[in-house]
Amino acid sequence: MSRTPAEEDTRQHWKDGIRVMLPLFPGVIPFGMIAGVVASDTGLDMLAGIGQSIIVYAGMSQIAATQLIGEAAPFFVIVMTGLIINLRLAMYSAALAEHVSALPLAKRWLVAYLMTDQSYALSALRYAARPEMTLAEKYAFYTGGAVLMWSVWLAATAAGYLLGNRIPPSWSLDFIVPLSFLALIVPAIRDRANATAALVGGSIAVLGWNLPFNLGLFLAALAGVLAGYTVETRALRKEEQK
Repeated sequence: MSRTPAEEDTRQHWKDGIRVMLPLFPGVIPFGMIAGVVASDTGLDMLAGIGQSIIVYAGMSQIAATQLIGEAAPFFVIVMTGLIINLRLAMYSAALAEHVSALPLAKRWLVAYLMTDQSYALSALRYAARPEMTLAEKYAFYTGGAVLMWSVWLAATAAGYLLGNRIPPSWSLDFIVPLSFLALIVPAIRDRANATAALVGGSIAVLGWNLPFNLGLFLAALAGVLAGYTVETRALRKEEQK
């Protein structure tokens, strides 16, 4: 059965979603392997160690929470750390809402579940560059890259868990993780609010790196979000007063 021109366009956007996601995998795969190694070192069994990538699927907060479990941190600290680190995803969702809110409920759930820094950043840039995209094309582009990202993350986590301590320390996989995030963050810093959030969050993360229970990361995420929100709110108020 031949496809209509509209279906061909939608399929092309789906392929484009995959294509633009591929260059990010050299950073994502080591990141996923670290999540698996951390789960293995913490003592989680295979079902929990690998299954958390299906249920939680939250990257940095997944690693942070697993480490806190291994350190016997209080339950409140574990939960709040995960929530604060993932708070940025709520802002991502709000930013993409205007593009996907007309989708059926099941598809909106899938968009929310697959949300990552990478899928958000690539989609937001694509939608801004091509405002003429239809709802179907936007969904196709998003899911093309996001589903592939989920599959690669799950495979990388499983590989890290199964390999465990057999990964040579000389590979320095932990060094690749911040580099992959920098590749996403730098192009996304296009206004004062984003720059402030990145500067404040990064500074506090460095200053608080040796705090117990990864509290430095918790405080950095919270401070970065609050700083960015404050700057953006003030800017909006100034615009309204003009």
